[in-house]
Formats: sequence, C-alpha cells, structure tokens
Amino acid sequence: MKKILDTTESVAAFFLLAIALLTAGNVFIRNVADVQVPDWYDGSRLLLGISIFWGMAIATYRGGHICVDALWEHLGPRNRIRMDMLATVLTFAFLGPLAWMVWIKVSGTGEQATSDLRLPMSWFYAVAALGATAAAILSAARVVQMWRRASGNGDPLEFEHGS
Repeated sequence: MKKILDTTESVAAFFLLAIALLTAGNVFIRNVADVQVPDWYDGSRLLLGISIFWGMAIATYRGGHICVDALWEHLGPRNRIRMDMLATVLTFAFLGPLAWMVWIKVSGTGEQATSDLRLPMSWFYAVAALGATAAAILSAARVVQMWRRASGNGDPLEFEHGS
C-alpha cells in the first residue's frame, strides 16, 4: 500500500511542478522574447485538473482534507469513529460516481484538441480519470481499513482523524 500511496503523491507532485514550470517559463519567455509558449493556458488548466484529481486521492486516503469538527469534538471515542466512518463512506459514495462520470467524459471527447498545438485532450482527461479512479479506490480502502480498526482487527494508530 505504501508504494501505491508514494506513486499517487509523486504523480500529483509531478503535475503541480509541470504547472509551475509551464507558467514560469511562459512569463519568462513572454518578458524576454515577447512570445508565448503555445497552449500554455490550455496546458496549465488541464494539468491543474490532473493534479487536483490525484491530490484528492491521497488527501482522501490520509484523511488530510479540510475537516469541520464542530460536532466531532463533542463526541466520545466510539462515536468519533462512527462519524469518521460515515464521512468516509459518504466520500466514497461521491468519488465512485465521480470517477465513472469522468471516464464518460473521456469517452465523449472525440477529436477535441488544444487550440495551438492541437494536442488531443482525451489523453489529459484520461490521466485525470485515472486520478479520480485512484481517489475512489483509496477511499474504499480507507473504509475497509477503518472498519477493521473499529472491529479491533487493525492497527489502532493506523488512521487518525484528519484535523
């Protein structure tokens, strides 16, 4: 599981780095040579979508997303676990159909391409769909591991609350 998580983090980080390099490179070239990197805008927004989906995967598994603990703080330990389980199941219930619909979007892109270089958008959408699928799978894995922890079969320190 550690290899999968490391790969997921690396993919998200790689695409964030690509966005930063593309944007900084475009600004530099525009100021020095008065030209733009072709498709820098389309490329940066497509790369941002990819990094968001892959980032959602790792944040969901680790429980590192934003948490509002107004109710959770006032619950006992057993009810906290139940609430975390409910939140994770609801997250999976959202991410599963989301991944499915992103794959539907991939299949419907047809011959869409970027404006300057005519790069096919289906490749970008497919990598984003893989990230959405990874998010759904990792949220399901988190549900299973939280269930094992709650039933006493897992490592009690394996999952902590995201706050």
